[in-house]
Amino acid sequence: MNSERKKQLRQQYKERAVVGGIYRILNTRNGRFFMAADENMEGAENGFRFSVMTNGFSRPDLRNMTEDWQSFGSEAFVFEQLELLEKKDTQTIREFREDLQVLLELWVEKTDMTLSYK
Repeated sequence: MNSERKKQLRQQYKERAVVGGIYRILNTRNGRFFMAADENMEGAENGFRFSVMTNGFSRPDLRNMTEDWQSFGSEAFVFEQLELLEKKDTQTIREFREDLQVLLELWVEKTDMTLSYK
């Protein structure tokens, strides 16, 4: 790959829209769930798919689901995007994370958390 193509790819990467949001991993057998915010929704979903493929968890905070994962199998779990938020050009990544945290708190307030894995 020549250096001009590398520069072009780097520029495209920098200009891509950064989309984060709130997601839930739902156990469809018993209704228990894990809810979180992530500044990279595509990465979070890919991480879940990797967990399904490898039958393990890439995130330590998902380990609370281990017993149900082993009992019901990975097919019992689904990844749900609850709300998406696009990072504004004027925002720093820290400001974007803070906005996502506030959004998560709003979701937690309106959700019955008794079935949460956390």
